[in-house]
Order: sequence, then C-alpha cells, then structure tokens
Amino acid sequence: MNEDMYRENILDHYKKPHHRGKMALPSCSGHAINPFCGDDITFYLRMGGKKGVEKVEDASFEGQACAICTASASMLTDEVKGKNAAAARTIGKERVLALLGISPGPTRLKCALLPLKAFKLALYSHLGKMMGEKEKREIEEADEGTAAGQAAGEEAGK
Repeated sequence: MNEDMYRENILDHYKKPHHRGKMALPSCSGHAINPFCGDDITFYLRMGGKKGVEKVEDASFEGQACAICTASASMLTDEVKGKNAAAARTIGKERVLALLGISPGPTRLKCALLPLKAFKLALYSHLGKMMGEKEKREIEEADEGTAAGQAAGEEAGK
C-alpha cells in the first residue's frame, strides 16, 4: 500500500471508528492521556477463558482524540479481539505503527501509541501483572518524543 492509501485508511478509521463506545460490563479498563495535545483514551476489554489461557473476547474504546490516535485505537481493537492474553501482551510499538502504515514524527508518536498504553494498562490490570521493561521503554520513548516535539515547537515560536 502506498502512503496515500494508508492516510485514507487512517481517515476511514477516524471518521468511522470500529468498536467505539463504553463497553457494558468490561473485565478491565485502562485510561491514558496526552497532556500536550489533549488526547484522552479509555480502553475496555472483556476477557474470557480459564486462568492462564484467557483471551480477549471483546474490546472497545472511548474518548476524545486526534485522527491518528482515534485510528490507532480503532485498529488496535480489531487487532486484539480474539487473541489469547499471551499473544495480546506481545503487541507493541512496531505492530501499532505497522497497522497505521505511517511513520509519525516525534510529536505524533505519542498520539499513535496512546491507545497501546491504555490497552496495556487494561490488560495488565486484569492479569495482575506489571508491564515488562521493554513495554515501559516504548511508552517512555513516546512520552519523551512528545516532550521533545513540544519543546521544539515552543523554541520555533520564539
């Protein structure tokens, strides 16, 4: 797919997001905010199956966010539905960026990865586990990229 097709796909997911809305009776939820742009996402999961072999039966999200963040959340709900918890835990930054099909700059990276952060917070709260170091680093890198982009924008405005 060329970049224009990816942009069109992002706009489609933004205008008609999949699985948008608060889920009735979720097993867990995770909430994440980007203070630099105001993106605010809550991710809901309904888990099923036996302990140790659980899977994501349903996923949804709600919140106010930019096109990239909303599209990322929409695509991520499609991606995680039906996955077992172990497979869902492996979804990371590279997979989300592959779904989007673009390489956002440092300022927009946080927008793209905010739904991943909310998803991981939900999943790990359900599993009663902490995020691994690699996952924490991915989220911290996105936070740092946003801060660097914000600082560059402020410096350019002087």
